[in-house]
Amino acid sequence: QVQVVESGGGLVQAGRSLRLSCVASGNIWIINDMRWYRQGPGKQRELVAAITRDGITNYADSVKGRFTISRDNAKNTVSLQMNDLRPEDTAVYYCNAALRNGEGFRNYWGQGTQVTVSS
Repeated sequence: QVQVVESGGGLVQAGRSLRLSCVASGNIWIINDMRWYRQGPGKQRELVAAITRDGITNYADSVKGRFTISRDNAKNTVSLQMNDLRPEDTAVYYCNAALRNGEGFRNYWGQGTQVTVSS
């Protein structure tokens, strides 16, 4: 059994910063990619940022230069530092971990954390 839990969401004013954190625990052999997705009101879920086990990162164009993804392989954690937040960043943010355990290779999702940016 695997648990993925996000934290760090909240309400902030435009231009401010927030840091999201996510930890994966349970029956885990190795975690490959870790990703942050978001789903805004009335929108489809979209990939925000991803990081490989080796630290290679990828960002959505809309967050490049403002958001930074990082991870700690020893602790099975991933973080998303969000700077210069904008109202359009308002969404539920989900952590995703692509990992291998005794059941094979699967993607696991957290339940999401709400980020609301006021103008």
